[in-house]
Amino acid sequence: MGLISELVLLPFAPVRGSGWVIKQVVQEAERIYYDPSTIRAELAKLEEQLEAGEITEEEFDRQEDELLDRLETGLRRSGATGNGTAL
Repeated sequence: MGLISELVLLPFAPVRGSGWVIKQVVQEAERIYYDPSTIRAELAKLEEQLEAGEITEEEFDRQEDELLDRLETGLRRSGATGNGTAL
């Protein structure tokens, strides 16, 4: 039965392959998005913008909260998957 189902599904192989590629791209994007070192670099840049007067204190607080939430989520995710990184 496995051979027959593979033959029937053969025309859909490019779609299945594309789905796999999309899944891999999304996983890598999420890994980068939630990477603690990436978030820390963004926090440092944000602080530089505040010190340079490019953003207001309110904007800094708002963006800092978003980044800290993202960092917390990333740390939880890495702990849940066993891919924890050292702080």
